[in-house]
Amino acid sequence: MTTRHLTFDRLHNFRDLGGYAAADGRTVRWGRLYRSDSLGKLTPGSADHDRFLALGVRTVIDLRYPWEIERAGRVPEQPGLDYHNLSIEHRPYDQAAIDPTVDPWRHLADRYAEVIEDGVQEIRQALHVIAAADSPDSGPLVFHCASGKDRTGLIAALVLTLLGVGEDDILADFARTELATDRLLADYRATHPDRHHIWPSYGRAPATVMRHVLNDLTATHGSVHTYATDRLGVDAALVTALRERLLE
Repeated sequence: MTTRHLTFDRLHNFRDLGGYAAADGRTVRWGRLYRSDSLGKLTPGSADHDRFLALGVRTVIDLRYPWEIERAGRVPEQPGLDYHNLSIEHRPYDQAAIDPTVDPWRHLADRYAEVIEDGVQEIRQALHVIAAADSPDSGPLVFHCASGKDRTGLIAALVLTLLGVGEDDILADFARTELATDRLLADYRATHPDRHHIWPSYGRAPATVMRHVLNDLTATHGSVHTYATDRLGVDAALVTALRERLLE
């Protein structure tokens, strides 16, 4: 059985988007499209980096701000690796400082809504990069942000929607970050030792958040597909390219 979560020492949320059923009867290919937390955690020569290299990844989309990359590093350079920094979020916010008295899942969904509207250009570019491989036999791609949860979760939901994956699977995929929450929180505490007051739900990713997002897109645009066509400029050719690259 193919494993969705791939085991690394320092990467806590690296997983394969393969295996989901699409509406046309095909299935998302295993080993073609990965999502992850920050690949800046990889150190050349480490066991983790060797594991990453063994996957044969040819393209990386880094969804973080340039200042995040400067502070925390990027995937190590290597021959033949195509790297894209597409910062889809334009309004930074401190997730560790969310007011515990507000509805946190509604709050996060509202932040995602900002990304969905602000980051149209970068999201469009990311979809084109994902679809741009020459053939289904070209190398795998991984996209990531810092925790592999919010920005990464949005791109995953959009791609899976365009591939024809059902909403239940999209919600379940988003919620799989919950399996990494404890380690993501431990990482945050280790890198911010002076922060004693951290939002109690930091690192969590319940399906409720993504359900809010999908419902909001439907309420505003009619459907997620309509948002993709009307706001992102996704056309039939791009959808076909995504499906030819990623479905079998």
